[in-house]
Amino acid sequence: MNADERQVSGSHYKDMPIQPWAIMEAVMTNEEFIGFLKGNIIKYSLRAGRKDGSDDAGKALHYMQKLKEMQGDC
Repeated sequence: MNADERQVSGSHYKDMPIQPWAIMEAVMTNEEFIGFLKGNIIKYSLRAGRKDGSDDAGKALHYMQKLKEMQGDC
């Protein structure tokens, strides 16, 4: 399953007609979008285990998957 087909912790983005990161990918340069992905990897990695009920480690892995797909590492 590719990153666009997954969502960690709920379905709030999957239930939308278009996912927010699809819009970001369309309006940002490739470098900007990769920076966004890297920033979220850092954020969720550092937050993992600190917020009750949140799968921040899973979210970090999800952003890593998307980054790998963007860079052709899949």
